[in-house]
Amino acid sequence: PLWLKPLLATKFFSSCRIHGVSHKCECNLFCLECTGSGGICSLCLPQHKDHHVVQIRRSSYHDVIRVSEIQKVLDITGVQTYIINSARVVFLNERPQPRPAKGVTNTCESCERSLLDTFRFCSLGCKLDGIKRHGDLSFVLQPRPQELTSERPPMSSTSNFSTVSYHHLLQDNMSPRTPPPIASHRSGCKRRKGIPHRAPLEG
Repeated sequence: PLWLKPLLATKFFSSCRIHGVSHKCECNLFCLECTGSGGICSLCLPQHKDHHVVQIRRSSYHDVIRVSEIQKVLDITGVQTYIINSARVVFLNERPQPRPAKGVTNTCESCERSLLDTFRFCSLGCKLDGIKRHGDLSFVLQPRPQELTSERPPMSSTSNFSTVSYHHLLQDNMSPRTPPPIASHRSGCKRRKGIPHRAPLEG
């Protein structure tokens, strides 16, 4: 899509050049229909009414976008996903890695960052680079078989994305989901009181 390169090149989280005096002037939005506008802030939204606007978030000083937003307009197959603050995201651009972690058997095909074995790229930018070098990749969404026939409802949009392990979340300074509290062995299993027995009556 024509908006992808401008999205990846935009510097987000700077002050809006139009609404710079407001406390809501941080540019963390991007309009897919007005690619020449760059990043926009929440006060710019009235000028983009009925446009497709996505929100950019930040993790460890790198820009990310939620999978639930980007997978509606891009095929992100092959790009590793992460869980940050209970939301699944992908990174926009590559992140420098001084040296690969020990024991890693799979790396990004573009920047050689450590990946889980089921992925090929660490970011949208790296997949774009891979598309330029390989003919077997694309960002174009393909209709799913369930969408071609109405015999059964489509699968959940998040069913194709593997969950990143806790170990990899720690390596990337991500915030894994909070594990459920361990229930006390006493909860839910109160001892029943026995049937009271009276002492036999003395004659």
